[in-house]
Amino acid sequence: MRVSAVVALAAATAPIVVSAKGKLGYAIGVRHSDNSCKSTKDFVDDFKVLQGAGEPAKYVRTYAAIDGGANSIGGSPCSVPGVILPAAAETGMKVVLGLWADTEEAFKADMDETMKYAKQYSSSIYAFTVGSEGLYRQEQKEGTGYTATDILNKINLLKKALEDAGMTQKVGTADSWNKYQDGTADPLILGGVDLLLINAFGYWQSQDISNASATYIDDLQQAYGHIQSVAGSTTSIELWNGETGWPTDGGSDYHDPKYSTTAVAGTKNAQTFYKEGVCGALKWDFNVFYFEAFNEPWKPASVGLGGQEGDETHWGAFDADRKQVIPDLSCSYP
Repeated sequence: MRVSAVVALAAATAPIVVSAKGKLGYAIGVRHSDNSCKSTKDFVDDFKVLQGAGEPAKYVRTYAAIDGGANSIGGSPCSVPGVILPAAAETGMKVVLGLWADTEEAFKADMDETMKYAKQYSSSIYAFTVGSEGLYRQEQKEGTGYTATDILNKINLLKKALEDAGMTQKVGTADSWNKYQDGTADPLILGGVDLLLINAFGYWQSQDISNASATYIDDLQQAYGHIQSVAGSTTSIELWNGETGWPTDGGSDYHDPKYSTTAVAGTKNAQTFYKEGVCGALKWDFNVFYFEAFNEPWKPASVGLGGQEGDETHWGAFDADRKQVIPDLSCSYP
């Protein structure tokens, strides 16, 4: 364990007094268990559950304006802004609205779909993200993601469209913590982006639960430190932990051969990570999106840093029927 990780874990678990706490939100899916699209009423019901959780959530984030599901299993496209934004307006939830950006065609379609509803529901939109982990995917296999310059150009196109519509929300992107820490995202930091989401998982680094929270917070510290150093400011770019979480019972264990430990799925470990990692980050004023709100049984397997497949159907704090899975979602701030 690195020294910085030891300090981070102590900070995460010690009962310290802080002057503020971070914002909590959830990544939220847009499909039912059978892969069909959610309705506005479904999102209203989802939001009421999240707002009534142990640590009430006021924010959710999405990934695409037209959600195509998974190519391997098919399914009809889901229009996201037209159904989620009316639900947000009804419940007071704030949405970080995502646009997919892997191809020019997908980005243009998402831009068009977003701008249909953005002005009408502007007060329910907290911010926008363009793309998701494309820098990471491009590193893993060229042609599966995009460069920082590519995504910056798309961000600027959306910012111009929003400005023309009289809107002032921040626009940025989401990517893996190490793509911020290693300088890959520097063109974004220097290019005027005012929002960055940093994804960090102790699980996908094959960490035992005893060190997972330390690893997670240490990763955030490294990414945030680099961003703020390059930006020359701690306030010019709004930063969020874009995703973190732990699979519950029914999920798969994950072992990366670069590490001697294995991340073991299970509700007990998810509870530990939530209390130590998520609550610890919130105590230190990190804004956190938990991945994810509700289980998504329709999803195919995902792939981690080591290329190993893992189940992504048991990551929800709640199951697909909105029953709470992680027993205690509260955080204490002494």
